[in-house]
Amino acid sequence: MPAPEKAAGALRTIGELAQEIGRPQHILRYWETRFPQLRPLTRAGQRRYYRPDDVALVRRIHHLLSNEGYTIRGVQKLLAAEKGGKAPAAAPSGGSESLRAIRDSLADALEADGV
Repeated sequence: MPAPEKAAGALRTIGELAQEIGRPQHILRYWETRFPQLRPLTRAGQRRYYRPDDVALVRRIHHLLSNEGYTIRGVQKLLAAEKGGKAPAAAPSGGSESLRAIRDSLADALEADGV
């Protein structure tokens, strides 16, 4: 019998959140060391409980890393720029589309050189 769905505002354990985004728990622990904005509640025995804001941040970090082609450092800069209230200077608008454009440009240059 599957577990009942939690309410939208309920706290999530690290296991539940890891399963939801399809990443192992140690990745979430690593992200906590890299993103100061990500601070889940810790209870006895170092159990982590993620608030709804933490869950939204984890989903966003996961999306930026997995789908948009950002690096950890790139996501750190993006989140820091947003916190400071300024727009990121070189944030890729299309993510993987801009990476493809760069790749195609390099391929064209190599082709022109006869490589």
